[in-house]
Amino acid sequence: MGSTGDRIAIDAMGGDYAPEEIVAGAVRASEELGVKVLLVGDPHKIEACLKEHNAGSNLEIVPADGVVEMDEEPLTALRRKPNSSINVATSLVKEGRADAVVSAGHSGASMAAALLRLGRIPGIERPAIGAVLPTQVNGKQVLILDVGANVDCRPKFLEQFAVMGSIYSQHVLGVERPNVGLVNIGEEECKGNELALRAHQLLSENPVIHFAGNAEGRDILSGQFDVAVCDGFVGNVLLKFAEAVGSAMLQVVKEELPKGTRGKIGVTVLKHNLKRIKQRVDHAEHGGGLLLGVNGVCIIGHGSSRAPSAFGAIRLAKAAVESRVIERIQAQYQQSVQQAVASEN
Repeated sequence: MGSTGDRIAIDAMGGDYAPEEIVAGAVRASEELGVKVLLVGDPHKIEACLKEHNAGSNLEIVPADGVVEMDEEPLTALRRKPNSSINVATSLVKEGRADAVVSAGHSGASMAAALLRLGRIPGIERPAIGAVLPTQVNGKQVLILDVGANVDCRPKFLEQFAVMGSIYSQHVLGVERPNVGLVNIGEEECKGNELALRAHQLLSENPVIHFAGNAEGRDILSGQFDVAVCDGFVGNVLLKFAEAVGSAMLQVVKEELPKGTRGKIGVTVLKHNLKRIKQRVDHAEHGGGLLLGVNGVCIIGHGSSRAPSAFGAIRLAKAAVESRVIERIQAQYQQSVQQAVASEN
């Protein structure tokens, strides 16, 4: 595939299986997606990984010194390691040398680097990590945010998440009129804690989103909602639980297939169906989440990312760049503020 002109910087040293698996996913992305991938990290280690692949010309190594470890405090580590892989990768976006940054490393450091170097979109008080999950409706997905950037939230944050999520759902996921749900313990508007009650009122009164009410746990993957908003504590638990359910489902399918000749015949007959099941429920197929609210495309991947997840994260970055989702959020968020002020008057 020819080059699309998109340039994706990836923290090649971030993640449990870096750099081998990250580089493998990047090589695949450069070939299948036509993007130019800037591999940021230790040149010697990256070059050693590239020798294992028949890498094309759409790959470039950008040297970096050091990596932010998972047990380090993000801001302290970023200041102590100015030339770390996540710092250098994010700076490439700020300098215009890359259109997006991807990292499966320390999520707190990825978010902090994005905030320090790219800044927030004007009017957005807190960024949110948006993760896309499959639903019971074939071909339909739900965007859950926040899934980890903010463990404590104010009602206004959730309202901003809803606006950004609606814009993302519309322009990246192709939903014409996204239904927004507030994750809660009951569908009645009187249910929930103080955060949920106050957020429900704000979402109900916001004229630029289509608020469909509270979303109970069983409703989130029903296909009834396109966007589900919550604080990062609840969202992260939801995300990890959904990933575990998907993995468990795949394991059950494998174990329940007959053994021996019958099993081999069954797998052959169902091969296409099994592949589609894996694509729908396996979190590795989705790659990570977009950090919404910062002034640039930043994808935060799973710490356990292997090559398929790294590929998926780069694919997500490409979609965000080509849909111009950051520019749309900037423009439409300001428009939503103006409409909200006008409705009050």
